[in-house]
Amino acid sequence: MTNFIAFKDFTFKYDAQAEPTLRDINLSIEKGQKVLIVGPSGSGKSTLGQCLNGIIPNIYHGEKSGSLTIDGKDAFDLSIYDKSHLVSTVLQDPDGQFIGLTVAEDLAFALENDCLVLDEMKGKVDYWADKLDLLDLLEQRPQDLSGGQKQRVSLAGVLIDESPILLFDEPLANLDPKSGQATIDLIDRIHEETGATTIIIEHRLEDVFYRRVDKIILVNDGRILFDGESDQLLQTSLLAENGIREPLYVTVLRDLGLNLDSAQHLSKLSRMDLSQISFNEKASTAQPLPKEKLLEIKNLNFAYELGQPILKDVSLTIHKGERISIVGKNGAGKSTLAKSLCQFIPVEGQILYQGQSIAEDSIKERAERIGYVLQNPNQMISQAMIFDEVALGLRLRGFDEAEIEERVHQTLKTCGLYEFRKWPISALSFGQKKRVTIASILVLNPEIILLDEPTAGQDKRNYTEIMQFLDELNAAGHTIIMITHDMQLMLEYSDRSVVVYDGQILADDSPVNIFNQDDILERANLKKTSLFDLAQQLKADPIALTQYYIKQQGGQHG
Repeated sequence: MTNFIAFKDFTFKYDAQAEPTLRDINLSIEKGQKVLIVGPSGSGKSTLGQCLNGIIPNIYHGEKSGSLTIDGKDAFDLSIYDKSHLVSTVLQDPDGQFIGLTVAEDLAFALENDCLVLDEMKGKVDYWADKLDLLDLLEQRPQDLSGGQKQRVSLAGVLIDESPILLFDEPLANLDPKSGQATIDLIDRIHEETGATTIIIEHRLEDVFYRRVDKIILVNDGRILFDGESDQLLQTSLLAENGIREPLYVTVLRDLGLNLDSAQHLSKLSRMDLSQISFNEKASTAQPLPKEKLLEIKNLNFAYELGQPILKDVSLTIHKGERISIVGKNGAGKSTLAKSLCQFIPVEGQILYQGQSIAEDSIKERAERIGYVLQNPNQMISQAMIFDEVALGLRLRGFDEAEIEERVHQTLKTCGLYEFRKWPISALSFGQKKRVTIASILVLNPEIILLDEPTAGQDKRNYTEIMQFLDELNAAGHTIIMITHDMQLMLEYSDRSVVVYDGQILADDSPVNIFNQDDILERANLKKTSLFDLAQQLKADPIALTQYYIKQQGGQHG
């Protein structure tokens, strides 16, 4: 084994910034290792990756000191073309990586650049398409595929180059739980078969631990805080201190009195000795109090193209003050259902608000009842300043400026943004921008707030901040509906889960009950949290253990 990648006293500062993003990095990665890099948003982990793949200094410029070598060569002396033969990158958003009009063209792109002869090119495309189960998709447009299929196409597109280093930048961020698990499986298999040095940058720690990693690197404030084995990191409090969610089972085992300092195999629950830990509580069966009906949809149908229905005879009742998670596999119809509630698309069927049909309502009238917050705040923001963005909806409705100022200031206080009211939006973090988009909806005082993936790609601090804020809005009387792939969010922050499968509602129950139904999880590409695996090892009731976890977290949220 050799130090294939070596950072030595390495510091890097972007030209546009006053302070270095990376400081005094000393790090070595051996040839053939599989390495996980974790860190909160803005920690410098993506900058590390961009130094490796050549985006720095070829696209983003800055000053560096110290050295970075790959296979003995100075990485900053290599052209981006030479670097592309050393490092292949799979981006967080596969759509941003597609070049070809078909899957086959996309796979062939790198080979065309290398002027490979046609027969050899076709042979390589077929070989990698077969390896990644894409042979049936070669003639399809990459954009028409599911999230998991897109991930496999982008992976094949870089593997075809047979580079010695594979870099994955948050590969799980947009995937449903089962597709995320399949992606980790696939990365592991490719790593074993090719022997490539594999580097994964990811927030979803527990999901990556589904398969072994050789070492884990924790980055924050541009510095390396930990470089070692996963088990050793889980024994420390570094994850919590630096805003990374630890595996659920670790949190519960600590609450149940396990001494983590001496625990073995912490990153692999199935190998842990838990003979000293017992849990005997029984599941609570308290029935929730009946709530007032707010929104009813009856026999909803919708198709983008004739004969290809997306929503099929969907009926659903939403009650005042509920927290609902809408879950299901990529492409199941979750976002289409959300758009239908907001009347962004024309649907067949009945939609009743407090018993009255709202079929004839304008989008403006609907927006005052249901506010829709997109996953990416940058797609919602149209003003340069925070105050103007939050005021926009009121100005479009003709409110006078004195009332606008009063309502905007009140909303900014509710959203924890009042001190930034005169700031430009460009100065905000992603999590703060998310709050601005929620504020711009909240100022219209809708009864229902509907959010698409409210925490995708967020570190623990931003995740907790957003979810606690939504809980505060819920306590103030707002009904919260969230589309999510995050099983922990579903478990911890929703009272009820609606499982969408193939344009229909497959299940509508409490999250705990849904986690206890294997057939529904299987069909909807969901997966049990690690609390169910822990319950099995403790020979405990999984529902009771899950309820225990939620109660403990509820105490901390409060």
